[in-house]
Amino acid sequence: MNGKHIILAGGSGFIGSALTQRLLSGGARVTVLTRSDRIAPQAGVRYVVWDGRSRGPWTEVLEGADALVNFSGRNVNCRLTPRNKRELLTSRLEALKVLGEAVSRCRHEPGVFVHCSAVGFYGDTGRSCNEEAPAGSGMLADITKTCEAAINGMAFTDTRKVVLRLGVVFGREGGALPVLARLTRCFLGGAAGNGRQGVSWIHLQDLNRVFCEVLENAKLNGVFNAVTPQPITNAELMQTLRRVLNRPWSPPVPAWLLRTLSLVVGINPELILTGKRCLPTRLQQAGFEFEYQDLESALQNLLGVGS
Repeated sequence: MNGKHIILAGGSGFIGSALTQRLLSGGARVTVLTRSDRIAPQAGVRYVVWDGRSRGPWTEVLEGADALVNFSGRNVNCRLTPRNKRELLTSRLEALKVLGEAVSRCRHEPGVFVHCSAVGFYGDTGRSCNEEAPAGSGMLADITKTCEAAINGMAFTDTRKVVLRLGVVFGREGGALPVLARLTRCFLGGAAGNGRQGVSWIHLQDLNRVFCEVLENAKLNGVFNAVTPQPITNAELMQTLRRVLNRPWSPPVPAWLLRTLSLVVGINPELILTGKRCLPTRLQQAGFEFEYQDLESALQNLLGVGS
């Protein structure tokens, strides 16, 4: 990555911030396209304001860049009001459209365009899904399918296209793990609903390695499931978390109660109550090796707990 210029669209969140640090440590220059003009400056990072909908001065930073990574879109963990449902799709499609237009207008296109999708593409399913599995049904599946179709339809001259379908990302500073660990420490670490829903997960450190692999390896294109080879169930996740944090068994939380609580705290209960068991077949075929395949060792590392 030394000397390369990497652009992260919508890259000021949990995953984008972690990737920024990884890229900086490898000697890259990073430009973050952000809707906020109040982000504290950081050495080696240029923050450029954009609205995620229309072309403007920000498009100039794409000229001659080595890579573009797209994180843009409203957080799916929100109350599913009609307005929020519209924004979940439009915020992604508008950003994809304007990024695609900006890339196609470059005299020297970025070498690769990486779009962050999600394993929600496969819907709520108990079957094992590799990248060849068909799209599922439901709102999140429809959103990811529509967005992936948009990027597949873009015609670039020199830009390689990669779609990463992210699973649940476990990290110290954000995402689901801090919340789950806090509940478990408070003796509230029971399974959600029947606990049988699949959880396709990845350690943040491994995800950063996946990003670097697809950015640097010019042979990689198309869709990749960015998850470990060992999907689990929600019940297994919570059982392992209790064991790592030395907490006793906790009763499961009924689905109806989770849906009721979601109305109060403004979260999307379907992220908890639905699941899928995805496999990183194409990454493994490309020779990628995961450092954290075992959930218990991953949680021990992230929570600072010894074995």
